Amino acid sequence: MAHGIENPKTWTWFDGEWLEGNPPLIGPRSHAFWLGTSVFDGARAFEGVTPDLDRHCARTNRSARAVGLEPTMRDEEILELAKDGLTRFSRDAELYIRPSYWGEHDHPNLVIGADPASTRFALTLWEAPMLPPTGITVTLSRFRRPTLECMPTDAKASCLYPNNARAAREARDKGFDNALVLDMLGNVAELASANVFMVKDGVAMTPIPNGTFLAGITRARTIDLLRKAGTPVVEKTLRYEDFLGADEMFSTGNYTKVMPIVRFENRELEPGPVYRLARRLYWDFAHA
Repeated sequence: MAHGIENPKTWTWFDGEWLEGNPPLIGPRSHAFWLGTSVFDGARAFEGVTPDLDRHCARTNRSARAVGLEPTMRDEEILELAKDGLTRFSRDAELYIRPSYWGEHDHPNLVIGADPASTRFALTLWEAPMLPPTGITVTLSRFRRPTLECMPTDAKASCLYPNNARAAREARDKGFDNALVLDMLGNVAELASANVFMVKDGVAMTPIPNGTFLAGITRARTIDLLRKAGTPVVEKTLRYEDFLGADEMFSTGNYTKVMPIVRFENRELEPGPVYRLARRLYWDFAHA
């Protein structure tokens, strides 16, 4: 699955000004460069709308606190900055909106920790075309999601993504677009880059949040929209075998929003009625 375009138009707000392109913000002595103290969030602009942008801004601050950083911006300030950044692109531009924090200096009294007082902030927007809903193919990964005791799974922390990238590379090498990732107990957690749903006998099911994966904003919105439309959605412990017998499968995530899974392992799947309803409801919500 290709992401983005080559050398996309990009604007970054940092230290009170907008900078064009990909400005150098972090040096080799920055704590985040060598010890990984950085968090981010991602929102989308498309067709002139920015669904749940406020929720993404708020989660950025929660993620910062979860890894020991001290947010320097209020939720509302990040939101207003994002709106300002949007004015630098055409109204119908398809964009990725990424606020981020990182630790700049070592903590004076904490071994390998970042000094919360050195927290830096940047907001970046760039052109990233929305993928058509043609569907993705998925296979099981041998890599697992960590628990909260092992990693900051309660944050959208950059240090979590190399592990998910291992799963994504493994899937690609096997000829698939994405990977189904289990937790340490062998329960389904998510895809390598999105949350996952399955449907059986008209009931949508998705892994219950158990501290091993980030239950996403688009996921929560999709659950709410489906339930209000009368479609039952159950959050529960799910196994690999449950997905093997699914009537339909789809993913939710900020980058691709609601996307059908059209092949799981060697089994072909059709974009089903629950997926189609979820996508239509999400688009209607976004434009409302």
